Amino acid sequence: MKKVIAIILLAGISNLASANDSPLAQNEGQKLEKISKKKDKEGIKFFKGTWAEALKKAEEDSMLIFLDAYASWCGPCKIMAKYTFTDDKVGHFFNKNFINYKMDMEKDPEGPRLSRKFDLQNYPTVYILDINEKIVSSEVGALDVRPFLRFGQSAFKE
Repeated sequence: MKKVIAIILLAGISNLASANDSPLAQNEGQKLEKISKKKDKEGIKFFKGTWAEALKKAEEDSMLIFLDAYASWCGPCKIMAKYTFTDDKVGHFFNKNFINYKMDMEKDPEGPRLSRKFDLQNYPTVYILDINEKIVSSEVGALDVRPFLRFGQSAFKE
């Protein structure tokens, strides 16, 4: 009886050792590769620098500014940052057409001034602005990909 158990155990160990070469294991590896590629999405590339530098860049490039007005504690803001802003279509459109700027309205030095100027009431609020900080378009609340793209496209109709 001990020999039978030993043979079954050896057979099981042998099967585990060759499992990495099986089509099933290769399929799992491909799934993991696809998941990791999804994390490398284009998404929106936000301007690195001060608000004044972003305004200057927008003027130099004759572009409008997309402003993500958020707060660090805001759950819907985090959802948009994770899912909407990382979408490839969103990234392609916004990177091509706007200077993109992300501002924590409670921590950034310009946040309180712009909050008063725009009468900011809720987070998240997204704005399309001209170089004079005039609102071209704005939307309050978390937006999924399609409504967010429509919001960006609306700036060109205004």
